[in-house]
Amino acid sequence: MTISMKGKRGLVMGVANERSIAWGIAKAMAEAGAELAFTYQGEAFGKRLEPLAQSVGSDIMVDVDVTDDASMDTAFATLKDRWGTLDFVVHAIAFSDKNELTGRFINTSRENFKNSLAISCYSFIDVANRAAALMPDGGTLLTLTYQGSNRVTPFYNVMGVAKAALESATRYLANDLGPQGIRVNAISPGPMKTLAGAAIGGARKTYKHTDLNAPMRSNATLEAVGGTAVYLASDAGACTTGEIIRVDGGFHVLGMPQPDHLV
Repeated sequence: MTISMKGKRGLVMGVANERSIAWGIAKAMAEAGAELAFTYQGEAFGKRLEPLAQSVGSDIMVDVDVTDDASMDTAFATLKDRWGTLDFVVHAIAFSDKNELTGRFINTSRENFKNSLAISCYSFIDVANRAAALMPDGGTLLTLTYQGSNRVTPFYNVMGVAKAALESATRYLANDLGPQGIRVNAISPGPMKTLAGAAIGGARKTYKHTDLNAPMRSNATLEAVGGTAVYLASDAGACTTGEIIRVDGGFHVLGMPQPDHLV
């Protein structure tokens, strides 16, 4: 079955470069026929994003700081002026001080805890509230999470707590927005070679470990995550909401490494 997104318009937030999970999703959606707009934060990311946006026929790029209400107001006002309505939003935004992603979780500072939760979780709630106003006929909200939300993962620390909050928010938003025909889901890929992933200590070892031990003996690909997002945002996903969809080669089912890699 070929899934079409022709006639659908959506916002993709969080593309850093061509290796971003958000870009894998955007590319797959564009190939399925969707029309896209993008946000970025700061001039440097804007320069990286511009050729990517152009490659999928998008001329809508908005500089957004999700911690600033005026910035968010401008972004969604721009979309309302250009399109009037939205069909989907992809939220691929998270942040924590990388200096606190090493060492002991117990040493997390109050400031970084608040900042991590605000950017990585609350921003999705804020985006959902604004996007829902532009979805009179229903739509889809997608965010990205990681298994560190429910299993202790080395070097993830406070981001695990932030992702746990994000997953809980996904369920509450699904319940709130379901009567409006708006579906809310999260995709949980395994470790991926992205700019954000590179900031996590021990990233190479984590990537290799999951690649060797996942039932599929493979980490997730951008294409696989993109295809999952297309399904969720298309009419094929009409009855799926409140879910955390894992795209990790099955790694989440394991209790221990494969026999050949036990030490």
